[in-house]
Amino acid sequence: MSEQNNFTKNLISERIQQVPRSFIRDILSVTNAPEIISFAGGLPNKKYFPVKEIQQCTIDVLANNGEAALQYSTTEGLPELREHISWYYKQQGLTISTDRILITTGSQQALDLIGKVFINKKDNVLLEEPSYLGAIQAFSMYQPKFTIVPLTNEGMDCEVLEEKLKSERIKLAYVVPNFQNPSGISYSEDCRKEVAELAIKNNLLMVEDDPYGAIRFTDNKYNSLYHYAPDHTILLGTFSKTVALGFRMGWIVAPNEEIYNRLVIAKQAADLHSDIFSQRIISTFLSKYDLNIHMKKIIEAYRNQSQVMTEAIKKYFPQDISYTKPEGGMFCWVTMPDGYSAMTLFNEAIKQKVAFVPGVPFYIGKKDINTFRLNFSCSSPTEIEEGVKRLEKAMQVCYHRIDI
Repeated sequence: MSEQNNFTKNLISERIQQVPRSFIRDILSVTNAPEIISFAGGLPNKKYFPVKEIQQCTIDVLANNGEAALQYSTTEGLPELREHISWYYKQQGLTISTDRILITTGSQQALDLIGKVFINKKDNVLLEEPSYLGAIQAFSMYQPKFTIVPLTNEGMDCEVLEEKLKSERIKLAYVVPNFQNPSGISYSEDCRKEVAELAIKNNLLMVEDDPYGAIRFTDNKYNSLYHYAPDHTILLGTFSKTVALGFRMGWIVAPNEEIYNRLVIAKQAADLHSDIFSQRIISTFLSKYDLNIHMKKIIEAYRNQSQVMTEAIKKYFPQDISYTKPEGGMFCWVTMPDGYSAMTLFNEAIKQKVAFVPGVPFYIGKKDINTFRLNFSCSSPTEIEEGVKRLEKAMQVCYHRIDI
């Protein structure tokens, strides 16, 4: 057995050995147990999937374009779907040609294609701290060196960012300005401007991931980084949080023709094209139904769930615990006092039949941390209240009252 293991290990590439496992995927078997109240997933609420509408759109696609929907298609994606995306950006004041939009198999593939096109071994890739674990996983495949800039309540710490850009040669920066995963933080307008100005000044290419921008609880409007620095920004979007995540349908907006063509080549090598049947269904859905009406239902529900969670945290958690108050998205970020372990709390929380994601997977090079992520989109208000109470009990067991 040992010889077989050595034989296999010698076959495995160096790059895959550098890639961390997904903590969330690994704990699904535990958190999916029916008795567990889970704040661990990053999933939209299935109650708001447009099932009947998608059913009708599927019938329409098969009736009107059945043969084309079952045939190979172009790598760039369905033209009608790309036109819908272009129109969506036009409503935000952005003029984006369909010739710069590449349909991908979810945002995760977009990250992988960007890694293939841009990252050489030991290249410097800049991340927020904490950062989205899916991006950490995708980029780790290409063996970069990660440079970290901490987040503040206003967004990326621009003083640290400026220092890093002066002292290191950064090739690529990955940022999530709207309701960031995992922290729920949204960049202020001033922060967005400053980050964009620093990118232009230092010739930095940014990857602006925006999976949650449409789930905004307030009427506050913010410009994208792409708005301020279109020549220095690759913009990512997805239908996973608005229509249906099971379709795995996302897109890339490239800043210029050269980058676009390179990404197309990378996608051709990866899968030829994304599922054209799903593309046609989504395009039909966007043509037949008002996405804004659909999103209002989601926003209203998530806003209420977010408020219930933050109010329950304020009511039950010790006073020396801090937490974000999201203005959108799906996550709340909790910080315990220094010296406390979110992983220790997680193990006790499972015994109390409640789950969350400890902060460790969202950091680079840290073995334990005092932060953790809570998802509020998939639990009812009653479950949220009870789950937070169970977490408070787990804190008491672990830390003998954390507030004394």
